[in-house]
Amino acid sequence: MKIKTWLLLTYLLVMILPLVGVYGLYVSINAYYQDKNVEEYFDNWNTINSLKPVLANPMMYEKNANFSEMEALTSNELMVTLYAPNGRIYYSSNPLTTASSIFKDRERVYKHLYELQQNYQTFVYKEPVYEKGQIVGIYEVTSIRTEWTKQVNTKTLIVGIGLLVLLSLLYAVVVYFLNVRLHRPMKALMHQMNAFAKGEPTECLSVKKDELGEVTASFQAMQQEIEETRKKLNEQQRQKEFMIASLSHDLKTPLTSIQAYTESLQSGSLSVQEQQDYLAVISSKSDYMKHLLDDLMMYTLLQSPHYALELVTVEGAEFFEMLLADYEQISQEKGFLARTDLYVDGRYKVNPKQLMRVVDNVVSNAWTYTNDGGFIGIAAFELPHIPPWCEQYVKAQLICEDGVHIIVQNSGDALTVEQCERMFDPLYQVDQARSQMGQRGAGLGLSIAKQIIEKHHGTIQAVSQQNSTAIICWLPGGES
Repeated sequence: MKIKTWLLLTYLLVMILPLVGVYGLYVSINAYYQDKNVEEYFDNWNTINSLKPVLANPMMYEKNANFSEMEALTSNELMVTLYAPNGRIYYSSNPLTTASSIFKDRERVYKHLYELQQNYQTFVYKEPVYEKGQIVGIYEVTSIRTEWTKQVNTKTLIVGIGLLVLLSLLYAVVVYFLNVRLHRPMKALMHQMNAFAKGEPTECLSVKKDELGEVTASFQAMQQEIEETRKKLNEQQRQKEFMIASLSHDLKTPLTSIQAYTESLQSGSLSVQEQQDYLAVISSKSDYMKHLLDDLMMYTLLQSPHYALELVTVEGAEFFEMLLADYEQISQEKGFLARTDLYVDGRYKVNPKQLMRVVDNVVSNAWTYTNDGGFIGIAAFELPHIPPWCEQYVKAQLICEDGVHIIVQNSGDALTVEQCERMFDPLYQVDQARSQMGQRGAGLGLSIAKQIIEKHHGTIQAVSQQNSTAIICWLPGGES
């Protein structure tokens, strides 16, 4: 239950219970009144009728009358007051009233004559006394409703105590549930927040289906997101540090060579042929350094979330034929068995320049890790036109019915699953010893290829089995 709903219900109960208690008291008193009303009414009439012979005696309303008989008839629960016609009190058994020189308003004395008036605490009856057709006095009989008042007070006390006990229990329950549902979870959440803010270990809190549970869930989701972001930032920082160290080493080696060869050229002691050879080495080292810096610039650019590739619509057959051209011949010149297959018919949205970089990086990787005289297969196709040289484990990964697949498959030692997964990490190299040229590269090529493919809304993966490895790229279909 939501805390808001629970608090509203509690507030409603606290408001309603006193009303229910008062209503219950009213019903109880009213029921008791109904039971006692008739009985008390006739009892009082009988009492009044028994007093009438004495009260109706005109001699009681004379000056210096003897009230001894009257006093014998009265008690603490039955009081009699005798009035003169002008409202002066002749006699009163009420201890709070004295008989001498006390007057009562004449209009009030003559009001409700012959009526048995029922009040909360008393029954009152007044009747005039006549002698020779003249009013000589008025008597008033007041009967105290002792038992009635006692019962009502008892019921009021019982209901009041019961209501107080019920409210106390309700208050205790409210305090308990506020502690369980609000105070303790809030305190635990604040402890977790403070611990997280200080970088201390935190625990996973239980999430209930209420407002505080939603806050807890939001905090834990935020905490997880911050931790993941923190890990990513730490990993990026680690990669940057490693990249700087790696590139510094990669640039230092050719720079050292360039410096050494330049100093030799400046000495003037070299033959023409040696000078040409040294210049060729300097040019080669410079190209290598340019390639490293170009990869670093492209990798940094692709890392930016604001960088978007500009895609244009191309004819699939024409573009992919141009994209894969010459790789088969160059592979054969490098001493590999090579084959290129093309089965593309649709139209696609691509960035031609960056997609050429992808294929160049992937094929260059295949050249590096293919064994001497090994096979390299390059293909761009739409299903179901799968090249015949594709291994079965490669075919099993072709699950997208639409779009174009670009595959570069090469023979060589099989890679582990971990190596296939980490192949696209920046600066990761499977094994320097396996490089055909024995030359260490920047290690950014496949990472750049992955980012470019993803900016085309496609996928790229590496699979390896049975002494061969394949890199599979997939691009979604464009316009028909």
